[in-house]
Amino acid sequence: MEEAENKLLPIFSEIDAKVKQNLKKILDAFRHHRLGVHHFASVSGYGHDDLGRETLDQVFAEVMGAEAAAVRVQFVSGTHAIACALFGVLRPGDEMLAVAGSPYDTLEEVIGLRGNCQGSLKDFNIDYRELPLLDSGTIDWNALRTTIKENTRLVLIQRSCGYSWRKSLSIAEIEQIISIVKQQNPQTVCFVDNCYGEFIETIEPTAVGADLMAGSLIKNPGGTLVTAGGYVVGKKELVEKAACRLTAPGIGTEGGATFNQNRLLFQGLFLASQMVGEAIKGSHLIAYVFDQLGYPVNPLPLVPRRDVIQAIKLGSPEKLIAFCRTIQSCSPVGSYLDPVPAQMPGYESSLVMAGGTFVDGSTSEFSADGPLRDPYIVFCQGGTHWTHISLALEAALEAIM
Repeated sequence: MEEAENKLLPIFSEIDAKVKQNLKKILDAFRHHRLGVHHFASVSGYGHDDLGRETLDQVFAEVMGAEAAAVRVQFVSGTHAIACALFGVLRPGDEMLAVAGSPYDTLEEVIGLRGNCQGSLKDFNIDYRELPLLDSGTIDWNALRTTIKENTRLVLIQRSCGYSWRKSLSIAEIEQIISIVKQQNPQTVCFVDNCYGEFIETIEPTAVGADLMAGSLIKNPGGTLVTAGGYVVGKKELVEKAACRLTAPGIGTEGGATFNQNRLLFQGLFLASQMVGEAIKGSHLIAYVFDQLGYPVNPLPLVPRRDVIQAIKLGSPEKLIAFCRTIQSCSPVGSYLDPVPAQMPGYESSLVMAGGTFVDGSTSEFSADGPLRDPYIVFCQGGTHWTHISLALEAALEAIM
């Protein structure tokens, strides 16, 4: 552990430099839109004329390099925000193409790949196709150049690896995907699932050509403070379409009370880049230590990060469960709980999850989870202090050894 910390100090310094750039971008947006304490007030009922909500939308759009944004506590999760974006854009007879292999587990029932398909995209006669990854786990660039059809209305670009053993996508790769798609059909909407990817780099996918993007507020952009919600950003017309799925046609972005959450939404955004920076430091630490011990890790040690997820191939259900139990015991909330494998809504396999976080499901105070299926990979996320991750990691090493 000491060796890892000493080795990583130069990388930690580089991460702090990116945190500074992202924080400057957020502060500039706050200053530009004259954020004041009056924006923390909220309205009730329909949520009409909520100045704080409207200003937050403008701030988010500027920070993300987009035309418009809808930042709402009414989004149940990142998956809900993504679903609203997909149903807002796609119509019967359209095709959605996933270009980075299989999507995250929770999107499978949204698409209609499993379950009874009731209310799914498939139920609305929307076609779905996947562009498989190469054996190396990377994008098949040659196939991508000829894969867009006339009815390919939307391309799904999942930035994070999810529960797969592939590299998450960099901003440069996302920009290249968008360029290749637009060369074949400029009308195809390039949509990015941005969950776990916010503030990893100094620009976001919407700043390099993504038409629409969605994510969760209780992950990276919430700074551990936001209690619920999600966001959709991108071209104004497309954001409005997604908002009409969240609310109703004719209401769109004009409705939705924020229930006195405006201060937390702004303050969470202010803290977000710092929290993400600490999580990235922790992922480097995990990768270095487990790689030294001979475990396969993804991403590899000492390479730039593309999201806040660090995967370790533990190789047995006993080690996966032991790892998650130890992380739970080192959590600030619910340290006395004992994670056991169980089914969860939206997931195909039983999961074991350690998440002693202040906001349920946020994964932001360092968490770990994984599906109970071979090769028994644990996925670590979050961490508000890299030192907390270091302490938890010491205990986890003892448990699995």
